[in-house]
Amino acid sequence: MAHSGEPLVEVDNVQKHYGDFQALTDIDLTVHRGEVVVIIGPSGSGKSTLCRTINRLETITSGSIRIDGKELPAEGKALANLRAEVGMVFQSFNLFAHLTILENVTLGPIKVRGLKKADAEKEAMELLARVGVAQQASKLPAQLSGGQQQRVAIARALAMHPKVMLFDEPTSALDPEMINEVLDVMVGLAKEGMTMIVVTHEMGFARKAADRVVFMADGHIVEEAEPEEFFTTPKSDRAKDFLSKLLTH
Repeated sequence: MAHSGEPLVEVDNVQKHYGDFQALTDIDLTVHRGEVVVIIGPSGSGKSTLCRTINRLETITSGSIRIDGKELPAEGKALANLRAEVGMVFQSFNLFAHLTILENVTLGPIKVRGLKKADAEKEAMELLARVGVAQQASKLPAQLSGGQQQRVAIARALAMHPKVMLFDEPTSALDPEMINEVLDVMVGLAKEGMTMIVVTHEMGFARKAADRVVFMADGHIVEEAEPEEFFTTPKSDRAKDFLSKLLTH
């Protein structure tokens, strides 16, 4: 699909092996600035692995990944700086249990971006309000529901002013009634033009918020299309099979 934004994330011929097992094969993916790309596919298809290679939580065996034109650095300070530009939200909320919600969100901006505490707190409160949990700012993570904790995790990632947000199955650990409160925040981000790569099982979100759906199976990208086209007329047998199973459950 045509997209006016310049390429922000460029994954080029990426291979990923764990010993003899090839987790990713010949992955080519370009995500443009302001684009929302949703990655779907059966379990074990390599979706999460791909997501985690984009901020180098997983190293790649060969190929290249560029963010905003820069090759992913291997380690050290350059990698830390790059990670600050890539927000990541996981299945588990990964909040610091001993810090308040406000402290969780201000930690990165103060430590990594060198923001003054007062400025970091002001911005954090705005972000917590944006995700609907400002009134929880003085609490510890354990005092919040899973849905609230995941919204805090999103605010914490946004506090670093990332160029792109990665979401790795952000609702899969949540109770059904909490899923929508997190997806609603993500839909809002998408509408505001945040560049997002989202691995999810939530097909409603894919239909509503994605500019493009990327379907993976067995470590390959099998097909990609705009959501309407993908869900109504999938081209590959793998995608047809995957969608028919979803619709019958």
